[in-house]
Amino acid sequence: MQSCDTPYGTLNLERYPATQNPTLQAFDTADLYLLQSVAEMPASDLPILVINDNFGTLACALAKAESKRTVHSWSDSQLALLALQCNLTANDLPADAVQFIDSQQTPGGPYQCVLIRVPKSLTLMQDQLSRLHPALGEQAQVIAGAMVKHLPHAAGDLLAQYIGPYQASLAWKKARLLTSTLDQSLTPAEPDLETVYPLPATEFQLHNKPGVFSREKLDNGTRALLASLPTGQKDGRIVDLGCGNGALGIMAAQLNPDAQLVFIDESHAAVASARHNFTAAFPERSAEFIVSDGLTEIAEGSADLILCNPPFHQQQAVGDEMAKRLFEQSHKALGTTGSLMVVGNRHLGYHVKLRSWFEKVEQLSGNPKLVVLKASN
Repeated sequence: MQSCDTPYGTLNLERYPATQNPTLQAFDTADLYLLQSVAEMPASDLPILVINDNFGTLACALAKAESKRTVHSWSDSQLALLALQCNLTANDLPADAVQFIDSQQTPGGPYQCVLIRVPKSLTLMQDQLSRLHPALGEQAQVIAGAMVKHLPHAAGDLLAQYIGPYQASLAWKKARLLTSTLDQSLTPAEPDLETVYPLPATEFQLHNKPGVFSREKLDNGTRALLASLPTGQKDGRIVDLGCGNGALGIMAAQLNPDAQLVFIDESHAAVASARHNFTAAFPERSAEFIVSDGLTEIAEGSADLILCNPPFHQQQAVGDEMAKRLFEQSHKALGTTGSLMVVGNRHLGYHVKLRSWFEKVEQLSGNPKLVVLKASN
């Protein structure tokens, strides 16, 4: 838990999942810059919206200050919701102090003030701004914030296209704000941001909503793991962990027609994409679709096969903590004869890390860059 001094008082904040890296915080100066900009605005009774608030820093600070003003938080990430809930509790704020809206819903408004953390995916930001436009009140301000090194010029172009002219602030402690005021004469067309490409060796198409991992083409890791998927799972329970658009689970379903499929991701857009793709591929077949923090909602010993192309970053932070957490969760979720299949860059050394939880780790395939591993007990 770390202390964060905001214009609205001091908060106790922690990343979710908790990290062992002391250099990683749940907040940065872009958050503080955004909060300072709101503190300088005239008071308002209208709800305030924060977008892509990764650890609840913005929403918690505003909830602490705005006793008469509703705070809404709009995000694609279930981890962001869990972080928000933890940090509300840590600061003695009621659980309903902030209304969370997932990416598959659209905020209703009206809003006079919107704070947005610029996401890694500009397609996601474009989708958010296009859907936000009708919910803005007259002279509404949308303020986008980011650390300068993570702020692409195109973010300002999107604000100008969907909201109105913007002004860039001076840099403050390596953070910058882009402030746009609604131009009511703007009538931007609704963009078609969904992408489609084929699943190799099948007749299936993979549809991808904005913000979904590998939305333009199949990534090399998934492609390598696809080639190693087993048959003969009969009526076993196969989990596509971190499913993205569902490519691995759909191929596993094709190879194992009697298996039960479970698709899990912390991204609401990913699970919605996987649901669409599986239903289109197998209209007569049922599956489970879960938005969650990894396998936390799966009963221990209930899975027979877990397929995983683990993330090696959370937002801008790169590391193996997320992968190791998924390995530990997989060990608990697998039955005594179950196995975990993982793909990763060779230099990450997953074969060594997996042995912390699994007795047997074997390499199924590989190339100079990638390895596909199978772990079991």
